[in-house]
Amino acid sequence: MAPLSIDPRPLNADERAVLEHVLSAEFVGASQLRSQLDRTEVIAVWGPGSVSVDLRVREPRERAALPEALVPLDAQVHDPSGAYVGEILVWTDRGGTLAALEFAWVTDEMPATLPVVLDGRLNWTA
Repeated sequence: MAPLSIDPRPLNADERAVLEHVLSAEFVGASQLRSQLDRTEVIAVWGPGSVSVDLRVREPRERAALPEALVPLDAQVHDPSGAYVGEILVWTDRGGTLAALEFAWVTDEMPATLPVVLDGRLNWTA
C-alpha cells in the first residue's frame, strides 16, 4: 500500500519523543539527524490509522553521512509485561535526512499509538 499524502504538519509530541529517544544513541550521523528535528515535518501516513509516517526535513539542514538508509540502532518495543511487540525503525533518504518513522509491530493488531519512553525503554501500552 502506498503512503497517504497529507498536508505537511510538524511532528506531534509522540513522534518527537520517540525520535529524540532513538536518536539519542551514538552512531555515525546521529548528531546531524538530531539537528534536523526542529525542521522535520510529517508529509504522509502509511495507511489509515497507522502511526508510521513519512518525513521531510526543510532547508537548511545538516546532512548525515550514513552508509545505509536504515538508521543503525536497536529500538525494541515491549508491552507492560515485558513481551517484545515490535521495534521502531528510522529511515533516511540518500541525502542523509530523516525520511520515515516506522513502528514495525509483531502483534495481531496494528498499534494505534506510538510507544512511550519509560525508564529509558520504549514501552507500548496498547
